[in-house]
Amino acid sequence: MIKEHEREKLEQFRKEVMSEGIVSPGDTIGTDDMTFLRFLRARKLNIKDTKKMIANCQEWRKTVEGVGMDALYEEIDPLDYPERELVSRYWPLYFHKEGHPINIQSFGGLDVNTCTFAFSQKGMEVVSILLYTVLQKVDGDRQWKAFLTNCDVATREIFPACSRAKGSPISSSFCIVDLKGFGLQKFWSAKSHLRAGFQIAQDYYPEAMARLAIINAPASFTIIWAAVKPWLAPETIEKVVILGEDYKKYLLEYIDAENLPAEFGGTCTCEGIGGCVMGSAGPWLDGRVWNGHGPSKFKPKQKQELTPPQLEEM
Repeated sequence: MIKEHEREKLEQFRKEVMSEGIVSPGDTIGTDDMTFLRFLRARKLNIKDTKKMIANCQEWRKTVEGVGMDALYEEIDPLDYPERELVSRYWPLYFHKEGHPINIQSFGGLDVNTCTFAFSQKGMEVVSILLYTVLQKVDGDRQWKAFLTNCDVATREIFPACSRAKGSPISSSFCIVDLKGFGLQKFWSAKSHLRAGFQIAQDYYPEAMARLAIINAPASFTIIWAAVKPWLAPETIEKVVILGEDYKKYLLEYIDAENLPAEFGGTCTCEGIGGCVMGSAGPWLDGRVWNGHGPSKFKPKQKQELTPPQLEEM
């Protein structure tokens, strides 16, 4: 929701970045109010600093991996690429239900980088879930490219689809970091991947996280946190909540049990559509052209077309 004191800054920012060619109509970074507002909030509504931030992001999007994000997204559809089913055994990626995203990152799996989005609904609020760790059983180059497109899918497809479904803007996620089975040895081996991931999220997808819950922290967590904390912006650190093994009650305050995957304490299994990982049930599936590697393999039930909300008026 746009606050009154933000609206004037937003209008000025939009006028300047469009007139200066920093952002053009149709750019896949997003040109809606909530996208611009995420960048503005990341720079405390300072227009000069925000213009620099979004310009840097645009340059990265044009040059990432030597081809740019749009070409990369054409190469690897995060919901529908050939290795998806194999990767899902070690790096489950799925979207589930609809609503305000929850981003779950699990670092305890051996030899895996797991990336899972799931969306579930709590009353009028929708939740998505992302699990991420390091996968060594798939070609590293393809793995990293898949990670990058998985970063982009939230703002490119997930947030807009959930906004349409809810009828009001959704532009951030609830992040859960699961450290079960994750100790110092695994941390040091995955450190470069984790740092790169945090940097990309903060620099190019700002304010896309509403809060961060750390669960199942190991005995070595104090050392790990001391290493990770300098990577995070002060605003991100303020959103961190540290929980122990008794975290299910906290999660269920935001996600109905029937919409939370069973492995996280809920009861959902997405029976009949390939399970929660491959089913990826949600409004972002509507109208997609499929290649048969992702959710389309299980022919998920299509929802009735929704009228997009007037996001810029909210």
